[in-house]
Amino acid sequence: MRIVILGTGAGGGLPQWNCGCPNCEAAREGRIPSMSQSGIAVSSNGRDWALVNVSPDLRVQLATNPVLRPAGLRGSPIRSVLVTNGDIDHVAGLLTLREGQPFDLFATPAIHGVLGANPMLSVLNPRLVSRREVVLDQDFELVAGVTARLFAVPGKVPLYLEGETVETGQMGEQTVGVELDANGRRICYIPGCASVPDWLRDRISGANALLFDGTLWTDDEMIRAGLGQKTGRRMGHVPVSGADGSIAALDGVPVAQRIFVHLNNSNPLVDPASPERARAEAAGWQIGHDGMEIRP
Repeated sequence: MRIVILGTGAGGGLPQWNCGCPNCEAAREGRIPSMSQSGIAVSSNGRDWALVNVSPDLRVQLATNPVLRPAGLRGSPIRSVLVTNGDIDHVAGLLTLREGQPFDLFATPAIHGVLGANPMLSVLNPRLVSRREVVLDQDFELVAGVTARLFAVPGKVPLYLEGETVETGQMGEQTVGVELDANGRRICYIPGCASVPDWLRDRISGANALLFDGTLWTDDEMIRAGLGQKTGRRMGHVPVSGADGSIAALDGVPVAQRIFVHLNNSNPLVDPASPERARAEAAGWQIGHDGMEIRP
């Protein structure tokens, strides 16, 4: 199995267009790597590919990854797309895929309901794009040679669907993780997760690789930096550090390779020279980067 990380950033990427925080300025000046918004590609044979989450940066991501370029006058190695939630940074790239290319679009019924209610997505020709509903915890073929299973993780509805009361730890079809199996290897991809209960530790256990939500280093990071008024948990993301953060919660879970993805521009992990990054790496974690390839 081959996994290519198309984008490592959370919504807005790095640098974010309207942000002048130290990390964004460092990325603009080339002192730290830039990040496009979150998504991966997966294949079992190097010819047929599936995209898992499609960000607003998808056009550039496809152009900069040779395995996803067309081989002829018109065409694509992309056979299918799977989205794990309805967040803008995970579905807006569907508008990039409107130029008459056939593929299967996989999502839970709840997410398909959200997508179907958006008239802009009618540009995906139904004669070419098959919208396939996926039942949680049931195997399906995502792309040739790759079996996938979706499972609910603690999270919340997309920002644009929030009401007056927001439940940030709800379980259901709105926020899911993905298990990917191919050729005897198993990957867990969880780009958004509000907490790490024991059952999730058990589910991850034994995976050949884990790509996990690394949005914020500390829960109040954006508040302290003057970049927002919400905590990470209010946004549906467990922090990386702290006694109840993901590093501590996943410590001791047997995983061959563990990688943080979906990093916010405020997160010190985006700086290769930061002490926080050194701490995460000392705990056995890698920090994903755009174009990173994983062959578990």
